[in-house]
Amino acid sequence: MSPEEKLNAVYRLTTGLAQQMEKARIAEYTELLHSPFRLIWLNVLSGTARGVGIALGFTFFAATIIYVLQVLGALNLPIIGDYIADIVRIVQHQLELKTF
Repeated sequence: MSPEEKLNAVYRLTTGLAQQMEKARIAEYTELLHSPFRLIWLNVLSGTARGVGIALGFTFFAATIIYVLQVLGALNLPIIGDYIADIVRIVQHQLELKTF
């Protein structure tokens, strides 16, 4: 292998590595590490958004489950209907007690 071919091979590897680092956004990450207040702010913001998303998702999920249980309770199934009605009464009672 001639020195020119070796140099071309090294150039191709270097440009490939540079492109991969650009795709990985390494430069932006290192800039973020140099500004700790921005890093903290982004983490607080993302944590808040994640918490709100979890709260909304759980609320929707719980409301759906309660609705399904109420529909099943309305079917008057002998054993299951009483059990589901008790669960719905307990949940509704808890919701009435919690005033924010």
